[in-house]
Amino acid sequence: MSWPRVPLGELLRVRTADIIVDPTTAYQFAGVYSFGRGVFRGTERSGSTFAYRHLTRLREGDFIYPKLMAWEGAFGIVPSSCSGCYVSPEFPVFEVNSGRLLSRFLGYYFQIPKIWESVSGGSTGTNVRRRRLYPEQLLRWRMPLPPLEEQRLIVARIDDLGRRTEQVRALGEEITAETDAFLMSVYAQIAQSAPRRPMGEVAPLQRRPVSVDPESSYPQVAVRSFGKGTFHREPLLGIEVTWQKPFLVKAGDILISNIKAWEGAIAVALPHDDGRVGSHRYLTCVPVPGTATAQFVCFHLLTPTGLYDIGEASPGSADRNRTLSSTELLRIPIPVPSYRQQLWFDELVRKTGTVRRHRYEAAAELDAMLPALLDHAFRGEL
Repeated sequence: MSWPRVPLGELLRVRTADIIVDPTTAYQFAGVYSFGRGVFRGTERSGSTFAYRHLTRLREGDFIYPKLMAWEGAFGIVPSSCSGCYVSPEFPVFEVNSGRLLSRFLGYYFQIPKIWESVSGGSTGTNVRRRRLYPEQLLRWRMPLPPLEEQRLIVARIDDLGRRTEQVRALGEEITAETDAFLMSVYAQIAQSAPRRPMGEVAPLQRRPVSVDPESSYPQVAVRSFGKGTFHREPLLGIEVTWQKPFLVKAGDILISNIKAWEGAIAVALPHDDGRVGSHRYLTCVPVPGTATAQFVCFHLLTPTGLYDIGEASPGSADRNRTLSSTELLRIPIPVPSYRQQLWFDELVRKTGTVRRHRYEAAAELDAMLPALLDHAFRGEL
């Protein structure tokens, strides 16, 4: 289906900054998320704290964007929750001609990456992060314009998918919360009466220094905070290694960031992490066979009790300067139920992890559906 392509200049009217700033008045500002994620309420600021002498008061249904962030998809339609908020002159604001174009239709159109990339391609400036998209440039852009009734049908179809996606996401989050609560309950039952032994006896520190060849590269592994597992970094070039000596990581190690352990940067190294290197900032602990499993010890360290002990072993006056003491780490008491119970618990973690992974994959598929639907919609293929 072929729709006429109409310049935005025929569909949008630039609104001028209509509010004179009073230094004694507080103004509730709004902002625009990048990547087509919409308009949000920002901070409230007194007129005496900023230099702008004029602001624009937003109205529901207005179309806005920040000149400097257009290249990153920071376009949006003002929702009712942001009506009455203010933006600086750095945010062009447009009234939408509702007789020809639905605001929501325009908003969905600017959620398509290839659209914002093309529109902002004409931004002026030598550095991508300093390029500005001015209103006159935007208004030259031609967009496909179906009849209003067809716009309504398209918006309704996209809205329906959005509602279904949110329902599935909410259900997934509920399942995850219930799964986490179940694991914590099981852990508490087997750990409550178990004897405590120092970390150094259960999973002692084991460092494997790497002999660095300046002409070689070394694939790196690191740990995300908040118990979110390992991830891979760009290979470390041997020629770049000075005093920061890397250490070899093997599958089954308990890998701990000594600067972020206090916020849960603790994980078990997986098979695909085997043979990679960790920086000098990472500690590797290896459970004693037949005494403890890596998964059980790691789970304990990520419980509120474990994180409290990790925090106590990480002295420092500021979060970024809290370094885990390896000596104190090895003194942390670890519950040690029977090895058989730990293996059984590990199997529960594995099974729930499979459920969690399937949920993430399903969520990713849902997230990919909206851009695909938008692309089809604006090609007239719905």
